[in-house]
Amino acid sequence: MTTRRNFLKAGAASVAGLLAGRDLYATVSSLDNTFKVDGVSGATGVAGQYVSQRPAVGSRKFVSEAVEKKISAVKAKIKDPKLAWMFENCYPNTLDTTVEFKMKDGRPDTFVLTGDIHAMWLRDSSAQVYPYVVLAKEDEKLKQLLQGVIRRQADCILIDPYANGFNEGPTGSEWESDYTDMKKELHERKWELDSLCYPVRLAYHYWKETNDNTPFDGTWEKSIAMIYQTCIEQQRKNGNGPYKFGRMTTTQSETLLRGYGNPVNPVGLIVSSFRPSDDSTIFGFLIPSNFFAVTSLRQAAEMLRKIRNNAELAGKCEALASEVENAIKKYAVVEHPEYGKIYAFEVDGFGGVNLMDDANVPSLLGLPFLGCVSLDDPIYQNTRRFVWSKANPYFFKGSAGEGIGGPHVGMGYIWPMSIIMRAHSATDEKEIRTCIEMLRDTDAGTGFMHESFYQDDPKKFTRSWFAWANTLFGELIIRLQSEGKLKDLLG
Repeated sequence: MTTRRNFLKAGAASVAGLLAGRDLYATVSSLDNTFKVDGVSGATGVAGQYVSQRPAVGSRKFVSEAVEKKISAVKAKIKDPKLAWMFENCYPNTLDTTVEFKMKDGRPDTFVLTGDIHAMWLRDSSAQVYPYVVLAKEDEKLKQLLQGVIRRQADCILIDPYANGFNEGPTGSEWESDYTDMKKELHERKWELDSLCYPVRLAYHYWKETNDNTPFDGTWEKSIAMIYQTCIEQQRKNGNGPYKFGRMTTTQSETLLRGYGNPVNPVGLIVSSFRPSDDSTIFGFLIPSNFFAVTSLRQAAEMLRKIRNNAELAGKCEALASEVENAIKKYAVVEHPEYGKIYAFEVDGFGGVNLMDDANVPSLLGLPFLGCVSLDDPIYQNTRRFVWSKANPYFFKGSAGEGIGGPHVGMGYIWPMSIIMRAHSATDEKEIRTCIEMLRDTDAGTGFMHESFYQDDPKKFTRSWFAWANTLFGELIIRLQSEGKLKDLLG
């Protein structure tokens, strides 16, 4: 059964499946730290040589001239040879290996795999293509691909706003036995509030960058109405709402208590039954996702007014955003004995509070990255110090590195995504350099990011093909270089 949880903790061997559009086996030798593909060694820097791990041009899923130009321009200025190699491998990984672009009924349609699982997550697909949005004006083909993602996501939301993962068609899923309203088009039906926020983020920034209204038709408008309706339902002011979920499992975080999770007090926040990690919440009001909802509802409102001339729905979205924002201020700010006022990770509105952070974004650490808080917000800064400390039960530190993990893959496993978010939210160049060097040195010689690596041994990692983390790493390198950070490493 292929899931994110059990995909494979790679040690001596891990499925690569991304070098030539087919399944290959990658092994990391503990003796010479070389990366081997089908038994053929590729140098990882021992002799100062780095062999591209991208698929051959003819085997790539999608080729964008603008992206290729960006790769060449950025790579040429990266002084660290391994970083240059990793950037070239990671930044185009979504386009190289995961996008399935076609025309459907005369319109662009793009299905985006998460990587090792042949399904499209609303969250992952948005985040995977987001770094390419700034190049859309330069490449009409890339622009159409992004239009296709936006259209496909709107269609998915209208199929079921409570689902997190979708099939390319009505093919069914290994999770059809879950105790929820599964449809053949669904891969998985875990209600995650951020799943409805990410498509808005992608659409909004695409619109701002391109000034193109093409994807924002009546279907898209209906999907925004569905997002609003679902958020209202999950405020749970009128009972638990229509969503219910259960799974036969021995893992507590894979199911919900009696189908609905622990009770919440309807104080204006929005329930997210599962986290971005696909793990169930303990207290249903997941604060990073509620922050994200505030930002996304306001972005949706602006688009509804200016593109669709729908002032009524725009006003409703803005009112809901304000209600959630006020509830965050009232219920999600807590006093920590060491760090002062911080944002809680989860609350229930009754006084129950979960103080932690998870690596998956939205996270507390990643709130500024998503435009939800400002970097100089004093409560965020206190929270940032808290989550990157032993006070956070899912902060891990070992001989190979330090960072945030989560219950999804277990104790001691650090997610590179958290290190990337730390770098994005850092202002001190020394701290940023620490993050970049840690990312560089924990790839296990593969040239790619992973879902996680073990704190004392980066050769023990999960998911050798995780496009979201790869693209996110590329986005970070581009940003740092454009801002003139780490000139001795990034030019």
